[in-house]
Formats: sequence, C-alpha cells, structure tokens
Amino acid sequence: MENASTVKEFILLGFSENQGAQKIFFVTFLFFYMIILAGNLLIVITVISSQRLNSPMYFFLCYLSFVDICYSSVTAPKMIADFLVENKTISFAGCIAQLFGVHFFGCTEIFILTVMAYDRYVAICRPLHYTTLMTRRACGRMVIGSWVGAFLHSIVQTLLTTQLPFCGPKKIDHYFCDVHPLLQLACTNTYTVGIVVVANSGMITLSCFIILVASYVVILVSLKSQTSEGRYKALSTCGSHIIVVILFFGPCTFIYIRPSSNLSEDKSVAVFYTVITPMLNPLIYTLRNREVKSAMRKLWSRKV
Repeated sequence: MENASTVKEFILLGFSENQGAQKIFFVTFLFFYMIILAGNLLIVITVISSQRLNSPMYFFLCYLSFVDICYSSVTAPKMIADFLVENKTISFAGCIAQLFGVHFFGCTEIFILTVMAYDRYVAICRPLHYTTLMTRRACGRMVIGSWVGAFLHSIVQTLLTTQLPFCGPKKIDHYFCDVHPLLQLACTNTYTVGIVVVANSGMITLSCFIILVASYVVILVSLKSQTSEGRYKALSTCGSHIIVVILFFGPCTFIYIRPSSNLSEDKSVAVFYTVITPMLNPLIYTLRNREVKSAMRKLWSRKV
C-alpha cells in the first residue's frame, strides 16, 4: 500500500510525558485491567457452569463479558506497556489492526446491549410469548448478527482509513489508534472521509440508542398495570442494564457522533468505554443480581 511505504510506524503520545505520572498510570491501569479480566472471566465461567443461569438474559450476559475482555485487551495491554517505555511506537499494520479491533468489539458490544434491551422488553411486556420468541436458536442468531454487523462496520472504518496517504507527522495524540486521530495525520483533505466515518458510526449508535430508549419507554409504561412486587422485580432486572447502557453509550456518542476537534479531550473520554465500563460491568451485574451471586457462591464452594 502506498501509505504503508511512506510511514512504517506511528508514535502514541499517551496521557503524559511525566515519568512520575506514567508510573502512577501504570499501576492504576494494570489494576483496572486485572479486574476486567478476573471479573468478566468469572461471569463467563459462572454462566457456563451453572444450570440455573440458562435463560437468554444470562446467555447474552456471558457474551457481553467475553466481548468486554476482548475489547479492553485490544488497547489496555499496549497502553500499560507504553507507560514503562520512552519510545511509544506502534507499527502501521499494528495500528490498523488495533483500529479494526476497537471498532469490531465496540460495535459488537453496542449490538449485544441492544439485544439485551429487546430481551427485557419481551420478558416484561410479552411474557406469554417469551419462550417462543427468545428460543436458543433465536438468541444465537442475534449474537451472530451482532458479530456480522460489527465486522461490516469495522471493515468500512478500516478501509476508509487505510486508503489515506500518511507521509508525516507520525505522532498520534492518543493512547490507541482510532479513526479521528489518524484522519488528522493524513496528507490530504479528509473532510469527505470524516463525514462518512461519522455517518457510519453515528447511524449505528443513534439507531441502537433509539431502540434502547423505545424499549425502556414501553417497559415503563407497561409496568403501570403490574403489582408493586412485579414492578420492583422488573425494574431490578432492567436497572443494571440501564446503568451499563448509560456508561457505555454516553462516551461513545460523544466521541463518534461528531467530528473530532479536541483529541486530548477525546482520549480522556475514551477511557470510560475502553476501560472503566468493561471493569464496572461485572460489578454492576453481580451486585444487583441474586441469581448470579448465588451461582458464584456455589461455584466457589464446589471449587474449594
């Protein structure tokens, strides 16, 4: 490729050039990443090994935790390692692979969160049809559709970026390779590409967000006719999902639904959906869910 022959590698500026601050960041983000791996892996193992957690809600939760592990692993290990070195370089191929991975797993998470909202809608608003609508085959197709849709989105973002000429400078004001920072380094006018990139990401984010909001509006309206006990149970199962949606969709919408103007601000916001949300997801779903906590205790006692 033409741009690969002129630029062999990029330099990631990260968060700070201060050595003291980088050591603090190293310890902090290493701790966060270990929690991400341990927490999400625990949920995956618990759902797979527990016979009680066989409903579609836990089926999707298992995949969400798996995606969180993959999603954070695309950026976190490289970021953590860079805190210990002075020359924070990444090859052109590695940069493009990271860009693809971020959008692939990030978009998959958006689709799975949307599917989980649909699952709650059917469970609460159409309980008599739940077993016929949310069969194992239907759930599997939804997950496969999430993977395929995310792959197509990532391919578009990646191809648009790789076709741009890069001839210097090579410094990326971010801690991972993303579309907006690379567009600012291209040696050509990127206005049209930028519009397509924002339209692609914005269409997915907005459409999924509208589906999520519509699902919960219908759920809240339907809860008026239920008893206080049924209302509490429904809200408790939806509460965790709503919190995760806000934590993930808020920063994603801020970054990808508009042309980037301040990369320093963008990389601070990006920490929320690449590190903080994957770390908090296991805590949110386990602390607010008695069945998951019970299954984890049984799994722990069986292992001991």
